[in-house]
Amino acid sequence: MFNGRFEHTIDAKGRVSIPSRFREILSSQYADDRLIVTSFIDPCLIAYPVAEWQALEERVRALPRFDPAVVQLKRLLVSGATECPIDKNGRILIPPVLRQFAGLDREIIWAGMTDTIEIWSKDGWDHMFEQARGPDLPELKEALGKLGL
Repeated sequence: MFNGRFEHTIDAKGRVSIPSRFREILSSQYADDRLIVTSFIDPCLIAYPVAEWQALEERVRALPRFDPAVVQLKRLLVSGATECPIDKNGRILIPPVLRQFAGLDREIIWAGMTDTIEIWSKDGWDHMFEQARGPDLPELKEALGKLGL
């Protein structure tokens, strides 16, 4: 499982090192040297191990093809997905369109999300994190309730 937060920098070409803990998980649990990186709703990127992405695609494929919500999901999540090979230095190259979407400029945050990894700009993460710790968030309370907490 991917957990933890790690600060890294992204270079001008869009290359960024994957945290060593995440690389270990990718090699030991997934035996793969690629990530599928995409965007969705939040101003961050989502990195999937290839096996997790393939499982998600199968679930999406099983949904009703002409349902407008499914079409929207495919447009937002699937259409922008990019395979990012991990180079010998443990880095991936994030395409310009994805960097622009997430506002990735220099400092970034890798955030483990159990079976995926989020990639945030440091400023975007700080802003989101401050809001997430707000006093009245019904979504957070609902999630905690589902966990029995």
